[in-house]
Amino acid sequence: MSISNSHFNSSRFVLTGFPGLEVHYPWLCIPFSSIYALVFLGNCMVLHVIRTESSLHQPMFYFLAMLALTDLCMGFSTVYTVLGILLGLIQEISLDSCIAQSYFIHGLSFTESSVLLAMAFDRYLAICYPLRYSSILTNDKIVKIGVAMLCRSSLLIPPVIIRLKFLNYCRPHILSHSFCLHQDLIRMACSDICFNNVYGLALVISNLLLDAVLILISYIRILHTVLAIASREERFKTLQTCVSHICAVLVFYIPIIGLTMVHRFGKHLSPLVHVLMGNTYILFPPMMNPIIYSIKTQQIRRRLQRLFCLKRAYV
Repeated sequence: MSISNSHFNSSRFVLTGFPGLEVHYPWLCIPFSSIYALVFLGNCMVLHVIRTESSLHQPMFYFLAMLALTDLCMGFSTVYTVLGILLGLIQEISLDSCIAQSYFIHGLSFTESSVLLAMAFDRYLAICYPLRYSSILTNDKIVKIGVAMLCRSSLLIPPVIIRLKFLNYCRPHILSHSFCLHQDLIRMACSDICFNNVYGLALVISNLLLDAVLILISYIRILHTVLAIASREERFKTLQTCVSHICAVLVFYIPIIGLTMVHRFGKHLSPLVHVLMGNTYILFPPMMNPIIYSIKTQQIRRRLQRLFCLKRAYV
C-alpha cells in the first residue's frame, strides 16, 4: 500500500521488470543482452549486405532494408529501460520520457505493419504481373511508398499520444512492463479517456487490422495465380519466394495478438506472463527477421557466406 501511495499524482512511473525474479536479474541480463546484440548486429548486417551488394538493389530488398531499419529503431527505443532495470540502473521513468517511448514503440509497430504490407504488394506484383513488375515498382515509386509509410505511421499517432500529457494519473503509477505502452498509461488515468479509447481503436483497425486483411487478400491472389501454373516444380519455386515474408508476417502478428489477448482477458494471470508477452512483442520480430531472411533468402545467404569466408581468409 505504501508503494502505491507514494506514486499517486507523481510525474514518475515505476517500471516492472520480472516480478518474483529480482534476485536473478544479473543472470537474466545475459540472455537479454544477447538478444539485443542479435537485434543490432543482425539488422545492421542485413542493411550492410543490401547496401554493398549491387545485385540486391531491387524493390524486394529495398523493402527488406526498410524492415531492418524499423527493427533496429525498435531495439533502440526499448534497450535503455529493459536492460536498465536488469542492471539496476533505473527503476522509474518520467511521464515525458514514457510518452516519448510509447510514441516510438507504437509508431514503429505501425511502420513495420506498413512495410510488411508493401512487401506483400511486391510479391503480388512479381508473381501475378511479372512482365509489368519493373515498370510499376520503379525506384521513384519505392521512395514514394516509403515516405507514405513514414507519414502514415508518424502523423496519425500524435493526437492520441499528446493527449497522454494532459491526463490526470491518480491511480498507482506502476507500469505492467519494462517499457511504456499507450494502453498501460490510460489504465492509470482518472480523466476522461473516451477519445484515447476510440481513436486508439480506430488506429489499430486502420493500420494493423487493415494491413493484415490486405496481406491476406494479396496471398489469396498469389495462390490463385500459382495454382494456375502447370509445372509443379515452378509452382514450388514461385511459392518459395514468399516463405520469408510469410514467416515475417507471422512473427509480427502472433505476438501482437497474444499481447492483446493477455491485456484483454488475462487480468487473472501472473504479472510475469504480461511482462513476458510484452517483451516477446517488442523483441521477437526484430530478432527473428534477420535470421529468417538470412536463412530463407538465397541472395542474402550467399552474400553473407562470401562475407564470412573473406573475413576468415584475412584472419
